Amino acid sequence: MNETLIRSLSGLVYVLILLLATLLSRESFLLLFGLFMLQTVREFANLIHLPQTLALIASGLIFINFAVFATPLWVDMVVIVFSIVILILLMLWLFSKNQAPFKHSGWITLTGYIAFPFVCLTKLPILDSQFIPSIIIAIFILIWTNDTFAYLIGKSFGKNKLFERISPKKTIEGFLGGLLFAIIAGVIISMYYVPIFSVLTWMVIAVVTSVFGTIGDLVESKFKRMANVKDSGRIMPGHGGILDRLDSIIFVAPFVFILFKILEYVS
Repeated sequence: MNETLIRSLSGLVYVLILLLATLLSRESFLLLFGLFMLQTVREFANLIHLPQTLALIASGLIFINFAVFATPLWVDMVVIVFSIVILILLMLWLFSKNQAPFKHSGWITLTGYIAFPFVCLTKLPILDSQFIPSIIIAIFILIWTNDTFAYLIGKSFGKNKLFERISPKKTIEGFLGGLLFAIIAGVIISMYYVPIFSVLTWMVIAVVTSVFGTIGDLVESKFKRMANVKDSGRIMPGHGGILDRLDSIIFVAPFVFILFKILEYVS
């Protein structure tokens, strides 16, 4: 079968499963993203050479305790702050020439880069104790819009490399194009899909999603370069692993989650 067709069908199945599970109920949403997290943990453990079974057990317990069950605000803040600290350290690592800084901190990285961000992701559609699936779907739309237009504009007009050492195909023009169209998508979402947040709020979410989503993709690319692999896994034909598909959203989730908490506090 044609490789492009395989990639398209695989991507379509992924999107349909994601949308159906998210729209069906909070329970199906948690189940799907719990499975996504376990597969992502498996792939990441392979990249940085952590014991797979222990990594799956530890992350599974984290997900059950912090995502499935309701947690008080102070616990949410611990999850957010821990995740953001680790993600900031990963951003600093991205710009360094050090290729293997995680020999003695793999478990901390696994928690702050994979497990806790998945917890944040599952809490994004919860507003006033209500599960609102359109919120998380809208954030995925922003991710997909950014990625699609970054690719199209980069391919058509890209001349200046964004981060050639890590991702030779990304360009500054592509990044700016993805950012612009993500903001446009945010405006449309605020008007027609999730009007519970203002236009300005969705524009800020779009900027956060575009910037940190791109960084998340670059960070995962560096992990793969460090492991000397093209993809994090093979579960999705033509796309690679689940980490390859969710590297942007898991990097974005803690930053959007803290934005939501700030909005909740000031409102």
